[in-house]
Amino acid sequence: MKVFAAFALAGLLAGLLAPGAFAQHQTFVVNPDGSEVRMTLITTHEVVNGTFHVQSGSIEFDRSTPKMSGSVIVFAGSGKTGNDNRDRKMNRDILEVEQYATVSFEPKTYSGAIASSGDSIIQVTGNFNLLGTPHEITIPMLVRLDGTSANAKAHFVVPYVEWGLRNPSFMIWKADDDVAIDLDLAGTLSK
Repeated sequence: MKVFAAFALAGLLAGLLAPGAFAQHQTFVVNPDGSEVRMTLITTHEVVNGTFHVQSGSIEFDRSTPKMSGSVIVFAGSGKTGNDNRDRKMNRDILEVEQYATVSFEPKTYSGAIASSGDSIIQVTGNFNLLGTPHEITIPMLVRLDGTSANAKAHFVVPYVEWGLRNPSFMIWKADDDVAIDLDLAGTLSK
């Protein structure tokens, strides 16, 4: 009887101390007003910088598994580069906002470890949806958790021409086929 009780107690402790026992399913809810998407496009005559407005976002994750779900949604027509004519052309001819009102990222998995507080660097793989077509991409992210506050920052390159968008080059003004994106998401963390 004592041997059975010892095995039962050992089994119970092993179950409680297993990595999944401390698993915390959490949700990062993005605050659109505290978040920003910046773009940088290199051209022959200038560096074009712009910003886009985050519409919404919610990412679910569990530190015991590499899976993520949810999405971050950006208003495609909210892009501002400081030149109204360029912005109209970008909306009409490049992003086709009349047909595709949003651009989104849907994370699926991550590698690396997410600390319960402080900074973590992870690699997030998911679908970047542009002109209604998903493109798999892996994005390095710096994640900071502090109590119920959360922040995620990323810098990555989108090969927009390879993904089916038009290059805005004309005459002697030439633009790169890739655009750099800086993502800064702020929000709250809940269980």
